[in-house]
Amino acid sequence: MKLIVGLGNIGKEYESTNHNAGFMVLDKLAENLGLKFNKLGCDADYAEKNICGEHFIFAKPRTYMNESGRSVKSFVKKYNIEISDVLVISDDIDLPQGAVRIRKAGSAGTHNGLKSIIKELGADNFLRVRVGIGKQAQNQDLANFVLSKMKMTNEQELGLNKAFNAILAYANGETIDSVMTKFNGDNGGKY
Repeated sequence: MKLIVGLGNIGKEYESTNHNAGFMVLDKLAENLGLKFNKLGCDADYAEKNICGEHFIFAKPRTYMNESGRSVKSFVKKYNIEISDVLVISDDIDLPQGAVRIRKAGSAGTHNGLKSIIKELGADNFLRVRVGIGKQAQNQDLANFVLSKMKMTNEQELGLNKAFNAILAYANGETIDSVMTKFNGDNGGKY
């Protein structure tokens, strides 16, 4: 069993904001895979689907960004999911728009959602797909920037599509190493 978690904040006021890149990628997956986020549990809206002989849970935590780890930990405990079978999709201010970074483990950097997950799981060896949103303007507060509406530039669309295609490849049985080779950074062409 594998858990794919998109990070974001629930509520109309947060829809399409920079911080909701994880939710946005899951929405693209839902359209493609016919997922319906109509189940409620583990502090999340979630959907389940068998793909290529593997059972997947796709989750959008309802805990708000800074407490995302509570939801992830609940799924891991309830379904006895290996931490290495957890994949988290998040925004990243340290990556330019259009860039995607996929890693098997690592620090949270400045991302409070990832910090919460690492704290709750007591480990950092979960997969992560980080979608570049770029830096805030010089005089702009970081919180205001991540909670502002995403400007859907061509680069931003490219980044969201690359993340979507990377997760789709992973769900369809490609190894994470293969997915990393294809989609990290500027690789992966025009998705």
